This record gives sequence, structure tokens and C-alpha cells, in this order.
Amino acid sequence: MKKFQDNEVRWGVIGVGSVCEKKSAPAMKKIPNSKLVAVMRRDGAKAKDYAERHKVPTWYDEADQLINDPNVNAVYIATPPSSHLEYTKKVAMAGKPVYVEKPMARNHAECLEMIKVCEDAGVPLFVAYYRRTLPNFLKIKSLIEAGTIGEVRYVQVVMNQPAHPDVKDDINVNWRIDPEIAGGGYFYDLGSHQLDYLDFLLGPIKEVSAIASNQAGWYAVEDIVSASFKFESGVMGSGTWCFTTSEVAKLDLTTIIGSKGKISYPSFWETYVDLETDNGVKERFTFEMPEHIQFHLITHIVEELLGKGKSPSTGISAARTNWVMEEMTKSMLRNRA
Repeated sequence: MKKFQDNEVRWGVIGVGSVCEKKSAPAMKKIPNSKLVAVMRRDGAKAKDYAERHKVPTWYDEADQLINDPNVNAVYIATPPSSHLEYTKKVAMAGKPVYVEKPMARNHAECLEMIKVCEDAGVPLFVAYYRRTLPNFLKIKSLIEAGTIGEVRYVQVVMNQPAHPDVKDDINVNWRIDPEIAGGGYFYDLGSHQLDYLDFLLGPIKEVSAIASNQAGWYAVEDIVSASFKFESGVMGSGTWCFTTSEVAKLDLTTIIGSKGKISYPSFWETYVDLETDNGVKERFTFEMPEHIQFHLITHIVEELLGKGKSPSTGISAARTNWVMEEMTKSMLRNRA
């Protein structure tokens, strides 16, 4: 891997949409030795508006212009998954580090190609699985590593969500349920975060058995996934993700069962961690999130580029999550073929 030559990271962002309003790009201006110097969106008026509101000096309406801007030395690809491979190739060929939104790509094959082009170009590849750096998820990891609940036996994920309003109102405006753009449905969008974190917490998943289906019939991709899986460590897992439930059934809860206790936590919208052990401990930990949710991960990326640290989320780790999701949705993929 080529050594990053500069003493500061000067970011360019491809696709300054909603995720860049607060979650990610603004953090780039607040991290030491990091600047946001250019943004791009195909709609030039929107790119200009973003640049003016966020005080970014340069804006473009063509990605190639941003990628080849000599003042940009690292690129964040904040577009939907269908363009991740294309832009990663271009950024890598320009010799610049790549930071790409999640899920990493539409499928595992595209992930592997992204890894290869970056390795061939000698540039690092990072993916926006920021839960690996958030305080509530780090607390869970510390409890597990300290043996607080003994040996981990299994993990259970339950994700019940009512249908998103625009699913029924106007399906054409929602790229997250267009397989040609997203690769899958809301399972790929939300479940990817949960599965990637479990990879971080318990190691890689090596075996998957699952059924995916579309029960409501509103779109072409899965709206329910039921899976069993096994980690390389021997820990077992199960999960059900359904995105067309009733409001009263709405639930986001993962439970980790150990030989001496259990840990329960939500992955989205709430930030508590519940701990209960056989020796009488029953405690809820609560956490405040950073103003910009990707702040800590981007900090790690900047530190790695400057030779001062290491990012916990890379193309190699993120590709494993795509593999798991693909294994879990094989039945739907066969139906679409």
C-alpha cells in the first residue's frame, strides 16, 4: 500500500445528498488535519447550494472533475450502491484513498472487484460501517471481551418495521427497494449495519441458512428474511427481518446470550444497552451520540491515512457483510433471475 504523502486529508465528496447534510461530510471539517474542499452532485444547482450552505470552496456537477481535482487527496463516495464500483475504480486509478457508503456494493462480486482495484492501485478502501466506532456498540464489545456474560452461546436479531410510507405512495422514488440500484431492499440498507457489527463483535460468519421472500408484493426485492447462521468462533445466530409489520409489532432488538448472562440492545434510533447476569447484575447503560454520526469512524480513517491509527471498517471486512446478505437472500435472487 502506498504511503499517504500529505499531512492533511482534503476530502472531496461524490453525491452530496441527504446523508451528507449531517451524518458524514460536516464531520470532515471538524476533525484535526481534515478538510472538506470539494463536493459533487449531478444536479449542479444542488451541488452549488450544498457548497454555499456548508461553506465548501469548490463544487462540481461531474464526478471526474472532482476526482481529478489536485486539491482533493481522498474521496468519499456517498451515492447509492449501483455506482460504488464505477467510482471506486476511477478514484483508485487517480491514486486517491476511497471511503464508500454502505452497503459496500450491490453484491459480493462487486465488492471483490473494488478490493482488487484498490489493492492494484495501492490505495486504501474504507466503508461507512460507523457502528464499529460508536460508544454504545464499543460498550457491548468491552462487556463481551471482559467475560461479563461468560462464553457467548448465540445471538438473536429481531427487526420488525412497518412499511416505509413511500413504498405504497410512490415506489419509483425509493431507490432502496430497486434491486438494480440497491442490490436488495431495506434488509440490505438496515440489516447490513447489524450484520457488519456482529462481524466486528463476534468475528466472521462462515455458514448461513436462510429463506427470503416478498410477502406484501409491493416491490421486487425481499421484504422478509429469516436466517440461521454460525460464526467461525462457533457462536450460533438467528435473525428475522420484516419490513411490512404492524405498528404494534415494531421492534428493533438484538440479544446476545452467554453462559453467565445476556446483553440486549437496539441497533437504530435508541442507544441503550441492557445487561443482566446470573450473579444479580441488572443494568441499563445509556449513551449520547456524536452530532455527526460518522465522526468517530472518519476520525479513525484520517488517523490511518496520516499514519497515526487504524480504521476498524475496511473493504475486506465490509465485503464479508455483503457475502452474508447475499447468502441470506439467495431464494429471492433465484426468483428474480
